[in-house]
Amino acid sequence: MSIEISCETLLSLNEAARRLPGRPNISTLHRWRLNGVHGVRLETCLIGGRRFTSHEALERFANATTAAADRTPVPPRTPLQRQRAIDAAEKAMAQNNATKNSRNPRNTALIVTGQDIHNEVTTKS
Repeated sequence: MSIEISCETLLSLNEAARRLPGRPNISTLHRWRLNGVHGVRLETCLIGGRRFTSHEALERFANATTAAADRTPVPPRTPLQRQRAIDAAEKAMAQNNATKNSRNPRNTALIVTGQDIHNEVTTKS
């Protein structure tokens, strides 16, 4: 699951480190996002060259790492969380497809026969 910028409370990694018990170093948060703990990575997003996480992402990370360490299953998402994730994925896919099509005009199908090419060449001469 990714951070929903419009719905979640964003924190810089410095702010997040200050709010956590034991005040871990910022390098610890970077390690959590890159390598993870017990197979769980801290969710982050990059905005304007700065890395952010959210209060909610920290909660999800704590719950998931605790469950992984205790070998207990993570509680399932609520229907609302599931629907939000689906909506966010569909929106991202639509934006990604629109971006690809605008950058690469070859994605548009064009069928040209040999006769069409011959006619175009002879009319330009």
